[in-house]
Amino acid sequence: MLQPSSPTTSSSSSSRKLMALLLVQLLATLAVGSVATSTAPQKNSNPYAVRINKCCEKFEVMYDGKCTVADTINASKYDCRWVYALWVPEFTGRNGEQNVQVESVKYIIGAPDCGSMQKWPIFHYEKSEDKLILFPDGKVRHLILDPHARDEPEDEWNHLYVAGIHTEAPFQYDYEQGQYCLDKALSSNEKQPEGIFATVCSPEKAIRWTDTDFLLRKIINPICHGMAIAILLVVAIIYFVLPTLSFYITPSICRDLVGNIVTSITVCLIISQAADLVRIFTEFSSHVSFVVADSFFYISLLAAFFWLNSMGYYIWKTFRARNVFLRVTDGRKYCWYSGYAWGATATMASVAIFSHFFLDGPNAKKSSSIFEDQDNIGWLGIAVFFTPIAFIILVNIFFYVTTMKFINRMNTYGRIHHKLKGNFVMFSLIFLVMSISWLFLILSWLHYDALLYTHIVVNALQAPFILYICVLRQKHVTFLLKKSCCYNEPPQTSDWGDEMTYMNGGDY
Repeated sequence: MLQPSSPTTSSSSSSRKLMALLLVQLLATLAVGSVATSTAPQKNSNPYAVRINKCCEKFEVMYDGKCTVADTINASKYDCRWVYALWVPEFTGRNGEQNVQVESVKYIIGAPDCGSMQKWPIFHYEKSEDKLILFPDGKVRHLILDPHARDEPEDEWNHLYVAGIHTEAPFQYDYEQGQYCLDKALSSNEKQPEGIFATVCSPEKAIRWTDTDFLLRKIINPICHGMAIAILLVVAIIYFVLPTLSFYITPSICRDLVGNIVTSITVCLIISQAADLVRIFTEFSSHVSFVVADSFFYISLLAAFFWLNSMGYYIWKTFRARNVFLRVTDGRKYCWYSGYAWGATATMASVAIFSHFFLDGPNAKKSSSIFEDQDNIGWLGIAVFFTPIAFIILVNIFFYVTTMKFINRMNTYGRIHHKLKGNFVMFSLIFLVMSISWLFLILSWLHYDALLYTHIVVNALQAPFILYICVLRQKHVTFLLKKSCCYNEPPQTSDWGDEMTYMNGGDY
């Protein structure tokens, strides 16, 4: 006889079916969720999105030269909510079409990685000569317009240039993705309009080895700088080492006070030539190293003129002294002149650098870093460096004129006077060479190629002239060179007294 199934058995079987059904539904839900999760990034990362390099974060804009959160900016000035202060890229077609729509935009946050190339800031605002055009492929074109050469309205002028219709095309350069960053530029100054800010890498200039300008600027000029450094180094070594080699001569003919000053002048000129050599290759160095090279160039040139002024003052004072039998090898005098030359140079250099970073330009105090956007020494710093040089030239002219008058009134010459007269002639020639070189350096800034090429030639001739004035023209120096380098022992036909007589009786 069959027994009916109990309620407990039927309920347990139904619960198993329910649990199995729930388990299947849970697995299906997890599978769908995993598929949705894996496909979500593919939906958000559109492969056709235009990559735009943005200088600041998405919620920031460039405010007074710094990345600032948009909602912290005073919205009353712009009469809008902070959301509308954010930068929205506007694309322009290759044929001049405005407000071209793209499928999506992907922002790449941060400044461009320029490597060893310089970074340049560009501001695009209404009626500015710099124009920035963003193309739908993510490239940026920088235009420099001539405001005096256009008759069309500004918007139409820009369209003509973008389309390449205008006959007189301005300077333009296209920056690839990664070579620039864009952002909206706002300012707390009500007079400064709203615009677009960009930081771009220095354009790579095409090198043409047959170009005369390129050969003179980048090939011949550096070679001349290298030769000048070598020649000046020879002069400095001769005037510094020669007395220690000439141990058989009691007086230090070269390394007296004038000889030490000549050594100091040549060392300063060597540093200025080396710094100017770095300044030639501006595109191969960052803006920080370029500022350092600029500073070394002007400081060393200023120091050379202060040392030349010390030399002129020493000769002028010695000729006017009643007792001409003075010790020319006095070390304390060299320390006094060193304090004057280096102290005055350090003082004027500090004032010039301070003026450059904090006084030269309206936004100098607003930079987040003292080296930010400082590519070279400005005109205010150059004026502080070169104004003392102009006064030194005038003072040296006074020393030359008064000393020449005193020499012309002298009837008899002693040995010290004869030596000082030779030092005076050497001072006059060095002063003439350095002044002419400094003058052509200033003239080379007038943006005339002829003046720049003349400066290159004059700068190349400066070191050979100094070698001739300080070494080849000085017979006592050439005599010591022959004694130190060419002969193992003094000639047997002359003794120590004859050598001294030859040196003191020679032309200085």
